[in-house]
Amino acid sequence: MAGTNVLQASVADILAELAALEDPRAREINEKHGDDHGVNLGKLRAIAKRLKVQPDLARELWATGGTAARLLSLLICRPKSYEQDELDGMLRESRTPKVHDWLVNYVVKKSPAAEDLRVAWFSDPDPVVASAGWALTSERIVKKPEGLDLGKLLDIIESNMKEAPERLQWAMNNCLAQIGIEHPEHRARALDIGERLEVLKDYPTPPNCTSPFAPVWINEMVKRQAGG
Repeated sequence: MAGTNVLQASVADILAELAALEDPRAREINEKHGDDHGVNLGKLRAIAKRLKVQPDLARELWATGGTAARLLSLLICRPKSYEQDELDGMLRESRTPKVHDWLVNYVVKKSPAAEDLRVAWFSDPDPVVASAGWALTSERIVKKPEGLDLGKLLDIIESNMKEAPERLQWAMNNCLAQIGIEHPEHRARALDIGERLEVLKDYPTPPNCTSPFAPVWINEMVKRQAGG
């Protein structure tokens, strides 16, 4: 299967190859994070490297609905080939966290429609869709903050993050941390909000990893930036 000619690779060939890579142990680990596949992501990326960019094949793989196939499709697609409405539909049918994250980070962020989608998704009533709007906002906070009202963002975080559903809460917490890290004029308030809300304060963090608890995260990154 690995020797299949790239130009002749069919969806059926690729699905069979993905099925052969299915590992029950990997699936068990992934399911703990809400993902329903058992394909090692390193092996998935190796398939993508072999296939290279194939927009039509990417769409066909996405249409299968399988998580591993969709992840592969996001690695071989051409982000700028998708229209805004198509990306909106894809996000709304992204059932699993990994597909959602890769779609936002590997495709939407590279799309000319990224800013329009950020605005459209930011206040969506579906918290999973809204989390994508917040993820794109974090990107702007770091790379292109001009035009963002950071004070208003902190107001929304202060009022809503504590009770937000998990995926939206994580996205809002990331925004809080990035504001505190990247914008010294808002750092004291970001730290204060994090300390008072205590979101992710007790999140189990492996050794040598930075806690997602915003005050710890902010202080650690600021220290690194200062060369400490």
